[in-house]
Amino acid sequence: MSVSPRDAHLDAVDWQDLRAQSHRMVDDMIDYVAGIRDRPVWQPMNPAVRAVFQADLPQDPTDLSQVYRDFQEYVLPYAVGNVHPGFMGWVHGGGTAVGMLAEMLAGGLNANCGGRDHAPIEVERQIVDWARQLFGFPAGASGLFVTGSSIANFIALLVARRAALGGATRQTGLSAAGPRLVAYASVAAHDCIARALDYAGLGSNALHLIPVDKSHRMDLDALRRSIADDRGAGLTPFLIVGSAGTVGIGAIDDLAGMADLAAAEQLWFHVDGAYGALGILSPDIAPRLAGIERAHSLALDFHKWGQVPYDAGFILVRDGTMHRDTFATSADYLHRDSRGLAAGEFWPHDFGPDLSRGCRALKTWFTLRVYGLDQLGAAISRTCRVARHLEMRVAADARLELLAPVQLNIVCFRYRGNDADVLNAAIVADLQESGVAAPSTTRIDGRLAIRAAIFNHRTRECDVDALVEAVLRHGNRRCSSQQSNTGLP
Repeated sequence: MSVSPRDAHLDAVDWQDLRAQSHRMVDDMIDYVAGIRDRPVWQPMNPAVRAVFQADLPQDPTDLSQVYRDFQEYVLPYAVGNVHPGFMGWVHGGGTAVGMLAEMLAGGLNANCGGRDHAPIEVERQIVDWARQLFGFPAGASGLFVTGSSIANFIALLVARRAALGGATRQTGLSAAGPRLVAYASVAAHDCIARALDYAGLGSNALHLIPVDKSHRMDLDALRRSIADDRGAGLTPFLIVGSAGTVGIGAIDDLAGMADLAAAEQLWFHVDGAYGALGILSPDIAPRLAGIERAHSLALDFHKWGQVPYDAGFILVRDGTMHRDTFATSADYLHRDSRGLAAGEFWPHDFGPDLSRGCRALKTWFTLRVYGLDQLGAAISRTCRVARHLEMRVAADARLELLAPVQLNIVCFRYRGNDADVLNAAIVADLQESGVAAPSTTRIDGRLAIRAAIFNHRTRECDVDALVEAVLRHGNRRCSSQQSNTGLP
């Protein structure tokens, strides 16, 4: 079917019909969230469902109602499941209906938030200022919304590299004859730190991993020795990365001690607070983040403990001028004026690699304003209480074994049995396919663990009770099967 140029606009032909369908979509999604406990956490797609996504390019129009029916049948039932309170596998927030509605509003605005003088830029600018206040950064600090902490950590590293090498590297690049920069993080740090060094042209081997103590925090004496050894070998230390909530077990490094060491050694101090930084909202957790206010830069995700819908990563930099000088460029099409649409003091693209940027700030702005810091902090504290309940359930059953101290909201444990790594990997797959709960796996001191990361504000003690009962049920069944197959009594 050919479309004439006269009919090639993309607005609705019947606005009332679109309005009715839109109301149905909103109602359905609110029902979806409200009734999420009645659904499985996750279910695998069968071949017939996968085949739907192998269709040819859609040359002709399809009615919106049909596309929405396809969404309901083939997409909605097979989502990753992090809206569900039984999702405990990875560090995913649960989102809120408020955030969902704000995302719809942002889509309606369709604002490019790279720069220029319009209200969505002011929304982002306000959150930069709120974040600055929240974490005790100075008035000259800068911030930026990004996809997530992987990119936030990368941006921080580039700013730190500029601070170490100066601005000329933006034009000349890294010289083979220049200083060999090295950075430091604990062995528990997220892999995105090593990848950031790779992306920055320094090589992942430039990240020197420091051992941790029994609480899984970076060993500062070992860090001090490594810095001295590297200087003696002719290397140039430039960056220390502290973790505020490690991805494996949720450990918080001694941030104050790291800040002292960074100051004494004149190194850039960056904190990867992807999820744990927002613990500053919780009176229970905030004291353990002492020193975070002294960081030169901080990465965090509002879409984790902050419950903002994906994606809403954020980078905060103490020296806003250094941050801007790392990324800002000039071009005729980016000319600034004192008035008109090309005015405005804050152009976010000056602080990161993206010129075209969506309005991530709006859903964060709605979340912070609708719930307030106290209620968000209470939700964070509750996830930690639920984790402690799970810890007690594990400790109370001899068939289960705790593999790491529970420091925040992540519990690593396993079912005891022969060939325990294989057994627990199978139990986790059983759990996920059952739809009852969706934990993940990790390794603690080389041993495979069931990892329950409790980030969803909907998760309650009854949900982790269901997880424990399911682990025991699947573990007992598999161990009984092993005994039957070996002929043991």
